[in-house]
Amino acid sequence: MTTKEPMYYTCRKTNEAIVIDGNLDKAVWQKAEKSRPFVDMVNGEPAFLETRVASLWDEQNLYLGFWLAEPNVRASLTERDSFIWYDNDVEVFIDGDDCYYEFEINAFNTIYEVMFIYQDALRRGSRFDTPEFDLYTRNVDVLSGFQDPTRYNKHPRGKRWAFMDYDFPGLKTAVKVDGTINDPSCADKGWTVELAFPWKGISKMYASRTFPPTEGDTLRVNCFRFENMRFNGQNTGSAGWALGAHGAYDSHRPECFPYLRFVV
Repeated sequence: MTTKEPMYYTCRKTNEAIVIDGNLDKAVWQKAEKSRPFVDMVNGEPAFLETRVASLWDEQNLYLGFWLAEPNVRASLTERDSFIWYDNDVEVFIDGDDCYYEFEINAFNTIYEVMFIYQDALRRGSRFDTPEFDLYTRNVDVLSGFQDPTRYNKHPRGKRWAFMDYDFPGLKTAVKVDGTINDPSCADKGWTVELAFPWKGISKMYASRTFPPTEGDTLRVNCFRFENMRFNGQNTGSAGWALGAHGAYDSHRPECFPYLRFVV
């Protein structure tokens, strides 16, 4: 069953200092409201490995914490901005005005990030007409929208510039593994991810909104987990899980992202 209307989840304000170290046993995270378990992003069936996320905020940052059950924690990529989706990973997408941001992380705490700007919004004299988003000097790719009818639907807005060398300002990340990474002879419990996204970076994604938020404000943020399937020594693709299903194996659908609702 797919989610027809975007879902909401709570992001509560905290006055406690949060040290980003991957440890979600800290008291501050025990007070946060965990999401329901993730589901298949296409059909809404329960993910076979439990995955949950919680969020908090303060005057400086938006925080996200992930709990990922995993009997065999694996990772291979160690270079920043490697194609992390080839590993098991956690992904965060943050929506903006005419743009959105993608973040990925694996169990080695290796990250990948991209800023996407719709081509019809990046024009001379627009707010994106800056050296940071210069098409001639930056590492830029094009995302045109997935067109395989068996898995994807083409996005109605069309092509997006993908700024592959974008770095979210002030981003902090940490991972903690409960087990032994890349050792299939040991049964692991899983891994946790802790993230801090400063409001100054999110503010840049909007034309006029101000952050930090106030009571009742919302922000569209989607969280995913991709699990690489292996049978008989062969990779057979990745299962894609999210907070809610939206009917397509396509994470690049900002109009389907859930809403974070900020609570004081």
